[in-house]
Amino acid sequence: MNKKIKKLRVKLIKSRFGRIKNHRDCISGIGLKKINQVVELDATPKNLGMINKIRYLINVEEL
Repeated sequence: MNKKIKKLRVKLIKSRFGRIKNHRDCISGIGLKKINQVVELDATPKNLGMINKIRYLINVEEL
């Protein structure tokens, strides 16, 4: 019963300034603060929902 959770590498490529509040909150929720910052996340439904909402601001790679 060892399910392996997929990991994602997320990189912020566009500025969060000038975006709607919900999208800025998603960027903060993922843990991104600066352009070109990279974070590694588990592929949980919560994280995938936030990634889907701001997909035009980020690059995502599966590890």
